[in-house]
Amino acid sequence: MTSEPVIGCVLMDESPKRFLVFFSVVSAIIIVVDQVTKYLVSDLIPLNTSETILPGFLNLVHVKNSGAAFGMFADKGNLINRVILSAISFFALLAILWIVMSQRLEKYALIGFALFFGGAAGNFLDRIIFGEVTDFIDIHFRGIHWPAFNVADFALTTGAIIFCLRLLFANRQST
Repeated sequence: MTSEPVIGCVLMDESPKRFLVFFSVVSAIIIVVDQVTKYLVSDLIPLNTSETILPGFLNLVHVKNSGAAFGMFADKGNLINRVILSAISFFALLAILWIVMSQRLEKYALIGFALFFGGAAGNFLDRIIFGEVTDFIDIHFRGIHWPAFNVADFALTTGAIIFCLRLLFANRQST
């Protein structure tokens, strides 16, 4: 079986088992690191307080987000929002698993899906167990302040960036 180059990389020719093991390991690392860091922040930093790490750039905070990205749809105590956000996350996780198990993906797509799955699963666990997500990374620079986020959010964003770059370069190669 020969490999076709795709964006300077090789299609995943390995056995489906190795393919799924790689996906599972990357996803599991994201989930574990996400959950451990959220636990440590919850244990060590009082709720709604901040610890400066790099003055003028990075703080560790302890905030809760009952909504989606950037606090959208946040309404503490709203069971309907919690159920809807949890259901969306659950079906997204199922869709990712279906794609990964049924498609032959190149390595960057696989990495993107693994990051996306791990991030979505980390925040899904928080939403199911606690009803809200713990955010703790607070970046700001020269008056620009990014909303607090966590390891799962970082993995989701990195996965999305990989997908976008993959599409951008695939479109350039096809023209």
